Amino acid sequence: MAGTGTATNQGLDRPWFAHYDQWVPTRLEYPDIPLHCFLFASAQKYPDRDAIIFYGKRITYRALDEAVTRFAAALADRGLAKGDRVSLFLPNCPQMVIAYYGTLRAGCLAVSTSPLYSTRELEHQLNDSGAETIVVLSKLYPLVKEVAPKTGLKRIIVTNIKEYFPPLLRLLFTLLKEKRQGHRPAVERRPGTEWFSEMLTSAPAKPPATTVGPDDPALLQYTGGTTGLSKGAVLTHRNLVANTMQTGAWLMKPVLSPVEGKNDGIEIFLGAIPFFHVYGMTVVMNLCISLGHTMVLLPQFKAQEVLETISKYRPTIFPGVPTMYVAINNYPEVGRYDLRSIKACLSGAAPLPIEVQTRFETLTGARLVEGYGLTETSPVTHANPLFGARRVGTIGLPLPDTDARIVDLESGERTLPPKEIGEVVVKGPQVMAGYWNQSSETAMVLRDGWLYTGDIGYMDEQGYFTIVDRKKELIIAGGFNIYPREVEEPLYEHPKVKEVVAVGLPDPYRGETVKVYIVLKEGERATEQEITDFCKQRMAKHKVPTLVEFRQELPKTLVGKVLRRVLREEEMAKRIS
Repeated sequence: MAGTGTATNQGLDRPWFAHYDQWVPTRLEYPDIPLHCFLFASAQKYPDRDAIIFYGKRITYRALDEAVTRFAAALADRGLAKGDRVSLFLPNCPQMVIAYYGTLRAGCLAVSTSPLYSTRELEHQLNDSGAETIVVLSKLYPLVKEVAPKTGLKRIIVTNIKEYFPPLLRLLFTLLKEKRQGHRPAVERRPGTEWFSEMLTSAPAKPPATTVGPDDPALLQYTGGTTGLSKGAVLTHRNLVANTMQTGAWLMKPVLSPVEGKNDGIEIFLGAIPFFHVYGMTVVMNLCISLGHTMVLLPQFKAQEVLETISKYRPTIFPGVPTMYVAINNYPEVGRYDLRSIKACLSGAAPLPIEVQTRFETLTGARLVEGYGLTETSPVTHANPLFGARRVGTIGLPLPDTDARIVDLESGERTLPPKEIGEVVVKGPQVMAGYWNQSSETAMVLRDGWLYTGDIGYMDEQGYFTIVDRKKELIIAGGFNIYPREVEEPLYEHPKVKEVVAVGLPDPYRGETVKVYIVLKEGERATEQEITDFCKQRMAKHKVPTLVEFRQELPKTLVGKVLRRVLREEEMAKRIS
C-alpha cells in the first residue's frame, strides 16, 4: 500500500520519497507471520515450479517444502526445542536452504556459520551461540570434529555436496574426487553424528507442533559490530520478513516480466553470493522463495562457472558484490558468453566503482545499482533507484518504511542538515532486536529505536546518502567484513612477534586488502612468507594479509594507542609519489 510522500515522524523530513521509482511504495503492510510461511505459501501456489536448480538438479516447491518439513520434524524428534540454536556450516546448496527453513519451522534459531572459518573462529562462534547441533558439509567435517570437544556440540549432521547432484554428475564427481585425492576416511558412525539424507528419509512429513511467532528470534548472524568483537545480531522473523518485502518492493518492477523466450514470467535468481552472509540470505534466498520464483545455486564464485551458468540457465536477477562484477568484466573471454538475460543487480558490501558499473551494464544490458546495509539491519537499508536517478558514489535512498538521518559525532543526538558530515543512524522494521547476550553492546548501538551504524557520511537535499568513511577500523575485502583484531590476535601468538597492527588499504579488485605492520622481538628475524603461512593456519583465507611490513616501531598516541590512520596515510602518500 503506497503512502504519501510528505509523511513525517518526530519532525523528520523524507525528501527521498520524491525520487523513488514510480512502482515503489513509501510504506508496506507486513503480515504477522514467521519467515518460513513464505515457503509454505509458495509451495501451495506453485507446487510444480522449480524452486532450486543445482548443477542441473531441479527441486520443485512441493519437494522443497516436504524436505523442510521433514528436517523440522527430525530436529523435534531429537529433542530440539523452541529457541535452540542450530549452526549451518554450509555453502550455497539445497541442503543449506532445507536446513535453514527447517530450523526455523522447528522454532529453533539458525546460526550462520561461514565455511571459510578457521577452527578457532568456529570454536568461538559455537561456544558464544551455545549451539548444540551443527549441519556440516562432509568436506568441513574434520574442522567440526577437531573443535567439538571444546564446545557444547551434541549432534553433528553431515551432508555431502553431491547428494543433490543429478545421477551422472554425482558419478563423475565421485570418480574425479577419488582420482584426485584418493580414498578419504568415511565420516565416523558414532553417537551424535548422522547423515542429513538419512534424517530426511526417516522423518515424518509432518511439521512439529511448535508455535512460532513473528517476534520470535529466527537468526543469529555474526558480525564484528562497531568494536571488532565477534557477536551475534539477533534477527527476528519480523525483521527478516520486513527486509525481504522491502527489497522486493525496490527491485521487482512489475513490467520486468516476462521477457519473451527467456523466462516466461518467472524471475530466475543467480545465487552466487553466499547464503551464510545475510545479504545473500535475504536478497536471493528469502526474496526468491517469498515470490515463488527460481534460484540457481553455486557453492562458490568462480568467474568461468558463473558465466557458463548465466548462458545456460538465463538468470534475470544477480545480486552480488563489486569483486564479482569486476571478475566478470575482466574475464578474458567474456565476449563468448550471452549475458543479456540479466535485468537487475543490486551490489552491496563495498563501494561500487562507476567504471565497474558502466562496463557490466554494457556487457549485460542490466541495471546495476549500489545499495547499503548492515548485518544488524537484515541487511538492506538503502539503495539507488533501479531505473530512476542514480547518484554515483552514493548508497542511494532509504528503503520503504526506513528512516535515516545524520547525527553529530559528539553526542549523537543532534540531527544535521544536508551536506553536513556525521554518523549515519537508521530506524525501521528490519533493525535487529539486539546482540546475543551482549546487553552493553546493544545499548551502545540501539538508542530509542535508532541503530547507530558507526559509518560516517552525509545526506544531500534530495535524500541521497553518501558514506565518506567506514567504521574506523573495519576492512571490507571482497565483500567480507574483516576487523583488525581478527588478524592481529592470531599473529600475537607468533613467538617472534612483539607488536602488530592490521590496516585496510585500497585494492582495485577486492575493494580493500589487509596489510600488517609488525615489530619483531629483539634479535628475531622473519620473512613475509613466514608470516602469511602462519596466518593461513589460523584464520579464514580472506583475512590473511596480502602485504607485510616489518618496522622498528609503530606510530602511537601518548597513551600508547597505535595510530592506524597515520599508517594508512603514509601508505597512500607512497602510492601517490
